[in-house]
Parts: sequence; C-alpha cells; structure tokens
Amino acid sequence: MSGGAGRTSAVDWLASAAPDPAGCRWEWERSPFGIALLPAGRLWDVLIFPGGLGRPTADVLAERSGRPGPVLADERAGRIGFLVPPGTAARWLATGVRGAGPGTWIVVPHPVRNASLVRWLVPPDGSGVLTDPVVLELSLHEAAARLARG
Repeated sequence: MSGGAGRTSAVDWLASAAPDPAGCRWEWERSPFGIALLPAGRLWDVLIFPGGLGRPTADVLAERSGRPGPVLADERAGRIGFLVPPGTAARWLATGVRGAGPGTWIVVPHPVRNASLVRWLVPPDGSGVLTDPVVLELSLHEAAARLARG
C-alpha cells in the first residue's frame, strides 16, 4: 500500500496490539522518543537476533522473499527484531536468538516516523503480513554460511 491510506492502516494495525490503542497513538504522537510499548504474543511474536547476525539475515530474507514482514532495529543495543506469527517464539530454537511472546513488551516506533531509540528496517504496511518462520530460519542459515565464508 502507499500514500496516506497505507500509513493509517499501519498505525491502526500496530495500535490494535495495544490494550489501549488510543493511548498507543498518543504515545507515538506526543512522546519525545516517538515510541510505544506494545505486547508481543497477540498479533505477533518477535525473534530478536544479535545485530551481527540479524542484519545479514535480514538481507538474505529480503533476497528470498522480496518483502518480509516488519523488521525492527535497535542500533544502540545491536539487535534486530523480526515480527513473526504468534506462537513462534515458544517454538524457536536457535542459539543467541531471543524470543518475545506472550507476557513480553516491545519498544515499537511509529510505523512511518523513525524514533531515536528504535527504527524500522522494514516497516509494517498495515496488511498484517509477518515473516514466515521457515523462510526466516533458512535465511538465518544462509547468512551464517556467508559469514563463515567471509
């Protein structure tokens, strides 16, 4: 989607994960950081990769799938977060990858304006499309192989 409708849809989709969607929108608009805390596990889980592996995985994922689901980057902490279907975090087994599912809160920037703390590598488009965990795992293996080859 493009234009204002796509942006509104992405805002609505992300805010719908919040217990108080209007409060979420308020935080994005009025917070000096441009972020809101949203619960994982309802609309999506998040798989959090260390940046040294997350960035290459995001690159391979983009090559494989064209447009993956939303991807967050926390530059200061050096982490990349892939939004995946609910339930994925509980089943994911990979060394160094943290899963955020039910009971976990995630720092989420406005879907159109990047925040200073966290930004979107791939912003949500409002469609609800998430990264396929199988394609993400294959991309992770390919990225690790590329890193090992130098």
